Amino acid sequence: MKVLNQPVQLPILSEKRISLHIKREDQIHPFVSGNKFRKLKYNIIEAKRVKATKLITFGGAFSNHIAATAYAGKENGFKTIGVIRGEELKGKWQINPTLAFANKQGMEFMFVSREVYKQKQLPQFIASLTNEFNNSYVLPEGGTNDLAVKGCEEILTPEDSEFNVICCAVGTGGTIAGIINSANENQSVIGFSALKGGFLSQDICKFVHSKNWKIQDIYHFGGYAKVTSELIHFINKIKEQTNVQLDPIYTGKMIYGILDLVRRDYFMPGTKIVAVHTGGLQGIEGMNDLLKKRKLPLINE
Repeated sequence: MKVLNQPVQLPILSEKRISLHIKREDQIHPFVSGNKFRKLKYNIIEAKRVKATKLITFGGAFSNHIAATAYAGKENGFKTIGVIRGEELKGKWQINPTLAFANKQGMEFMFVSREVYKQKQLPQFIASLTNEFNNSYVLPEGGTNDLAVKGCEEILTPEDSEFNVICCAVGTGGTIAGIINSANENQSVIGFSALKGGFLSQDICKFVHSKNWKIQDIYHFGGYAKVTSELIHFINKIKEQTNVQLDPIYTGKMIYGILDLVRRDYFMPGTKIVAVHTGGLQGIEGMNDLLKKRKLPLINE
């Protein structure tokens, strides 16, 4: 599968003599794009191998993973069940673009409180789900498990060995773990956390052995799914300058972080960077609905 590494031309990059390319994983599939395609690939194969008929997974109101699992499940003949964080969504999920799309693909929802949702990794909670939905295959939140990491190890290709630095946004850690595992020894990997809190490194360490990586955790803009006017203006400006659409949850924060590090001379002149575009563009419509209510600027699509 050939994925374009799109060169980015910006004055700050020329000034600092830095080369930046964006790996357009967002163009892999119209509905299961970027890292979601990679994470689901081997999990779908395994679900078929064990003859499961249902896929159960977890996510929030704007979850790319929920939307991707719903579509991939339908495409591969599985019934899908989404355990959704937030009981308040139960009566109004129809107006949420992500959940409406997932339901259109046949996904059934189970809305739970945030307190109950925290139990999503507990064996007894998983057992209660598999008892209720028999013959099911459980995918964790964000899809991150050993098979997801295996899929994400296929993001980098031999041609990417020309880059000194590989960057990606980080949510649950599966994507960056796969990238770390497949990166060359002389390459460094930088993850840009979309979440507030410094707990991601521990999760990533479960899947990797190399030490050529680090997490930048100051570009989360307040935490998961949090945005500011500054971030929105930045995303719109990048779209205008490069014709690359970024999402506000992950890739917008990553590219903002990369360019900020460039300005601060974090990278040596001559450094070649590739940033992985992990998709997530389906969430923009729902985010714009929220921004309208908050009377904030909208993301241009």
